[in-house]
Amino acid sequence: MDPAYITPFVSSISNVFETMLQLPVSVGTPGIKNSATPTYDVSGIIGMTGDVEGTVVLSFPTATAERAVTLFTGMELPSGHEDFADAIGELVNMVSGGAKAQFHGKQVGISTPTVVVGSGHNVYGRKSMTTIEIPCTCDIGEFNVEVSLLLPAAAPTAD
Repeated sequence: MDPAYITPFVSSISNVFETMLQLPVSVGTPGIKNSATPTYDVSGIIGMTGDVEGTVVLSFPTATAERAVTLFTGMELPSGHEDFADAIGELVNMVSGGAKAQFHGKQVGISTPTVVVGSGHNVYGRKSMTTIEIPCTCDIGEFNVEVSLLLPAAAPTAD
């Protein structure tokens, strides 16, 4: 996969966490992921359609997700709270929306987010998609951005 399609997600995750949670993020080296199981127990999932098609998963350990939601909302919301999933969904929405805005000259849409809380869940996309895992760490813990994209063969590189 062309790194130009991953760079917008790296930039967006840093921007969202620094702006909305006041947390600088250290982004590790992206790599290919060969499993449908998200790395952690809480997954915010959003689909992308159009010229860039696929799935974005923001995957957190439960404790890290709870701390992120507390910083984001200004209130403690445990993973079982009815508003917890909405907050995780909004974070993945902002990360995906920020990345989408960087695909200049492309028509890209994003879906309404879905959030899964619990260990052992799987997120399946098309078998023809490659998943790139972007490991991240910040003061509240580690998390991953998992990007699975299906790109047209003749797609020009993102700016």
